[in-house]
Amino acid sequence: MSIQIYILSKLMQGDNYPYKLKKELSEPIPFDKLGNLTESKLYYHFETLKKQGFIETTRVIKEEHRPDKNIFSITAKGRKQLPLKIYEVFEKSHRVEEMMIGLFFLEHVDKARIVAIFEGKLAALQAKSEELSLLYPHVISQGKKREMVEFVDGYFTEKRNREMSWMSELIAKLKSEIS
Repeated sequence: MSIQIYILSKLMQGDNYPYKLKKELSEPIPFDKLGNLTESKLYYHFETLKKQGFIETTRVIKEEHRPDKNIFSITAKGRKQLPLKIYEVFEKSHRVEEMMIGLFFLEHVDKARIVAIFEGKLAALQAKSEELSLLYPHVISQGKKREMVEFVDGYFTEKRNREMSWMSELIAKLKSEIS
């Protein structure tokens, strides 16, 4: 899904081809390597989007001693689908890190709707955190097990608190852009 959002968003800016998008992802920061994106995966997603009618081949550039270069553009159906895919990423994500691709392409969505989604996620995180903090005192263990229970509790508490902090910061940032 993330790769498809990237492809559709780039095609909103103008016609493009897979190899060029792969190259853009690798320079100056190798996002393709960080995200484990191979050329074959990228081409697969181009083909998938084409079969769904979200993109189309607009022309083919033939060069001597080189493979043909298929130039793609986004269709009207693809333009309608892009915001839906971004909303879906935000709705299905459980952690901020899963939302990163959508955050880069917020110009294609209603930010107020995104804020509402994030506020719901933050409320759910807060409720889960409270629920888990009430369970911890009831865990009975002694000695070395107690140390591990405390370690695990500390780890997950800190992780939840950090996630809530990032989510709160993100909500504040988006609200400031809306105002």
